[in-house]
Amino acid sequence: MTPLPATQRRLAAILVADVVGYSRLMEAHEEYTHTWMTRLRLEILEPGIAAHAGRFVKSTGDGFVAIFNSARDATQCAMSLQQAVAARTAEQPVEQRISFRMGVNVADIIIEDDDVYGDGVNVAARLQTYAEPGGITVSGAVVEQIGSMPDVRAIDLGDLHLRNLARPVRVFSLRVVTAPARLIGDALADSEPRPSIAVLPFRMHQTDPEERYFADGIVDDIIHGLGSLKELFVVSRHSALGYGGATLDVRAVGSELGVRYVLYGSVRRSASRLRIGTELSDAESGTVIRSDQYEGELTHLSELQGRIAVDVVRTIAPHVRERELVRAMRKHPQNLTAYDFVLQALDLLYRMDYESFSRARGLLQQAIAHDPGYAPAYSYTALWYVFRVGEMGSTDFDADAAAGASYASAALERDAEDAQLLAICGHVQSFLLRRYPEAIPLLDRAIAAGPSSAMAWSMSSATRGYVGDGPTAVRHAEQGVRLSPLDARLFWHEGMLAQAHYANGDFEQALEWARSAVERNESIRYNVRTLIATLAALGKEDDAVAAGQQLLRIQPDFRLGPYSKRCPFLSPMLDTWLARLRAAGLPE
Repeated sequence: MTPLPATQRRLAAILVADVVGYSRLMEAHEEYTHTWMTRLRLEILEPGIAAHAGRFVKSTGDGFVAIFNSARDATQCAMSLQQAVAARTAEQPVEQRISFRMGVNVADIIIEDDDVYGDGVNVAARLQTYAEPGGITVSGAVVEQIGSMPDVRAIDLGDLHLRNLARPVRVFSLRVVTAPARLIGDALADSEPRPSIAVLPFRMHQTDPEERYFADGIVDDIIHGLGSLKELFVVSRHSALGYGGATLDVRAVGSELGVRYVLYGSVRRSASRLRIGTELSDAESGTVIRSDQYEGELTHLSELQGRIAVDVVRTIAPHVRERELVRAMRKHPQNLTAYDFVLQALDLLYRMDYESFSRARGLLQQAIAHDPGYAPAYSYTALWYVFRVGEMGSTDFDADAAAGASYASAALERDAEDAQLLAICGHVQSFLLRRYPEAIPLLDRAIAAGPSSAMAWSMSSATRGYVGDGPTAVRHAEQGVRLSPLDARLFWHEGMLAQAHYANGDFEQALEWARSAVERNESIRYNVRTLIATLAALGKEDDAVAAGQQLLRIQPDFRLGPYSKRCPFLSPMLDTWLARLRAAGLPE
């Protein structure tokens, strides 16, 4: 009988590293990648691990595993290795550059001569998938043991549900200043992650060529409106000019233009009226996703043209978003893009239960790790911190506000023209930092960049309400609701409108919209708070108390003292708002 290998069990710190996009690097530059991996192992990795009293356990082909006696040794080694690898590969062409993601955990493990085993090793392996290229993620147990380290900043990612692990793990990100730029392993070169759409020339059911300008004007307005939504890639009108006509093969159009969706329509004149029909089709299957009809008087051409464009945009965006989410859910995990990760995160983000909220943060971190240049991953991470403070009950408001601001700043560095990104960054300035003079210009830029963006209008409304500009808050929130009739998150926009009416002193309207928002989603805390304050303002004391109990059921640890420090209203509105919540029986 073959003797079993000698084993021992002890507490150790485990460092697991993985090369970013290893399969793609090997496919594109096999010999070069293998040579450089060997060189890095012999010249940097093994000597660096030994210098920190560690043991190089094994190479995994696309990475390595090492163990250390302490979490501090493992963490310092990981940081040193990342800096050394970044310096050593700085002169490599970007498409060939090697970079590592690293994860560190501390746990009781089984150690053999040439391998290590145990749940703690699996956790370390899962942690590295959440690291940015050139970055390090560590477990909460590691952070507790390393304590304060000079020039080390730990960013709390929350409790993440790691793959194939039943229990959540508290995860922190340690940033390395010298992290490299975007690599070939993060995404295919020149790839476009967003869903693409082509708007074709509308068909005319009349013979007067002079009226062609009207149909062309509608198409131009629709393209402009869709183009302001950075979640869509819109093919230029010039590219689609040759695809008009009586018959249309949307699959052929999709293949030739390289788009997933095709929008086309028809214009029919009857006496003094015009009738416009639109159809949105899936270019891959050829099926019609949605069709709509619009009518109006010829004497109001400009108004009709603008209304149709707005209606098309506000109905198409939710349908495309829903179909793209289904598409992302069906993909194999290895084929997911940063865009797919963000879509899945947003699906979970607004559910506001603890598990979904934690998983959303992990998906956003995966999006950042997959493509460090993808701005929406950063802006929605900033929004995650807004919700952590406003909805989930932050235990460290200052740290979460700083983290939200950091991600918002990173998003702006990558794309300063995206409407939704600008709106989120403005909201971070307002809600988290109370910097209203800085917030308002960002929100105005968001509306200018995306006049069809419901989020831009609604977030602008929120800030106007915080500073007491009720009339503007109402106008902006009404536009936000108007632009999102089919949005699955309509409760969010209706809640903003309720808050706007409250700020404007119209409590009856505030009550109507607050009730509607709460009925759509009972888990959104800020909508319930608006309902409580509004009921109290109307003298409906029993109803206010009942709503207060509803808030405590979904947020048992809610307390007025901590909440008052992060509530964004300015005085005197803040004082009356808190007094009304207190009158409803909410605890101090």
